Amino acid sequence: MAIGIAFIVFQLLTFLVVDNECKINEFYRWKQISFEGLGLEHDGSVTFPSDESTETTESHTDPNIDFVAYNNVPMSVAHYKGKLIVTVPRRARGIPSTLNYVDADLPIGSSPSLRPYPDFKTNELEPKQLADHTRIVSVYRTRIDECGRLWFVCTGALEYDKTIQIQRPSLWVIDMNTDKVVQRYEIPESIIEPGRGIISLNVDVDMKTCDNAYAYISDFLTQSLLVYSLKENRMWRFNHDYLKYDLELTKYELDGFKYQWYDGVFSVALGTRNEDGYRTAYFHPMASNSEFSVSTKVLQNEEASKRVSHGDDFKKVGERGRLSQSALHDFHQRTGIIFFSQIARHGVSCWNTHTPCTPENNGLVDQNATTINYPVDLNIDHEDNIWVLTNTLPKFIYGKLDTNEFNFRVWRTNVFEAIRGTVCDWHQEHAFGPGSGYSDKWNDHRHDQDWHDGEWHHNMNWKGGHGYKRH
Repeated sequence: MAIGIAFIVFQLLTFLVVDNECKINEFYRWKQISFEGLGLEHDGSVTFPSDESTETTESHTDPNIDFVAYNNVPMSVAHYKGKLIVTVPRRARGIPSTLNYVDADLPIGSSPSLRPYPDFKTNELEPKQLADHTRIVSVYRTRIDECGRLWFVCTGALEYDKTIQIQRPSLWVIDMNTDKVVQRYEIPESIIEPGRGIISLNVDVDMKTCDNAYAYISDFLTQSLLVYSLKENRMWRFNHDYLKYDLELTKYELDGFKYQWYDGVFSVALGTRNEDGYRTAYFHPMASNSEFSVSTKVLQNEEASKRVSHGDDFKKVGERGRLSQSALHDFHQRTGIIFFSQIARHGVSCWNTHTPCTPENNGLVDQNATTINYPVDLNIDHEDNIWVLTNTLPKFIYGKLDTNEFNFRVWRTNVFEAIRGTVCDWHQEHAFGPGSGYSDKWNDHRHDQDWHDGEWHHNMNWKGGHGYKRH
């Protein structure tokens, strides 16, 4: 009898552990950001002001370089061939480099110093804050396309107490195999006036035709979507009511802070390519619980952007549910699943696009108000890894960071590990069983060479021996 009770207790404890396991794994973490490669290294790292310094800059060996460690808040992460691109937009003084990288082969839980990418000279501010097309002023988020190129928008603005527009916002493309700039497009004032609202983008390209690429760029400030053609070296702008924020969802209460952010369109995720070569572009304002879509056939048509009415071109896909405001999201091409950074829930969620977009079909992958605090960026690399960056941004803006605690984190998991046990898991019969109406639409990945008995074995021993923790 005692043995039987002990067995039951063991089973219950096992269930609780499995049910509460982490789906996304901490990769790197920082209490404060540090740099190297600036020429100010001392014992391998830069000397920063004290933790108590939040507004002033202490003197350094080079008085022309401005450092305030506290003000460096990372905003984005992207992975390519063992390198992580990390951005630090210039939202305050004391940020030496806005576009940076770290190697991805360091021990889990490391706090690596950032190095300027492609170099410090490109990232260093012009001493007199004059326009210089060879320099990058401020970058929010980046994306890496199938051709190995890094895309981002330089806002051209210093967002200090008063915004200083040093130069026109510009779209950059860098070949990550050579670290050379292959394109810089200055965004005309006729398209957009201020640059500080351009905070994310996605890139549409087939690696067979790398020159024929399109960038879809979100501007939350003007609530518009910009489209750039690499082949034509032209840009145009779309306006639509679905790109605008929901006023009722502009109010937030996070970490004890109440605030209101009027954020329009914030993210674009690209679906699989159809037979005609076009894709569905899924998008949402950050202040919204809804998901919308438009065909890239429409977006790539400059003449369509000039229409007064777009008819049914822009569509409402559905609702994600209460408190589902999302910053960034990305589409996994092999499964058709979209992953969302859930800022109001301090977590990551998923929706299988083979099902209707309803609250019931949006599953929570993981959440933790302490560690997964404010997931400000999310994207999927070409190896089926989901990368997330969290940065406790509301606390930085409205409160004060504890520099003795870890404030910034990079997270990683693989797609199949993330969906396991969620409504997005195609193995679950209740989600995609007989009679569901969706099983015939689902790509049968059970026959993929890397998919065996429900376990994802791809890249288990990634460079540096990280591997994925098996729970």
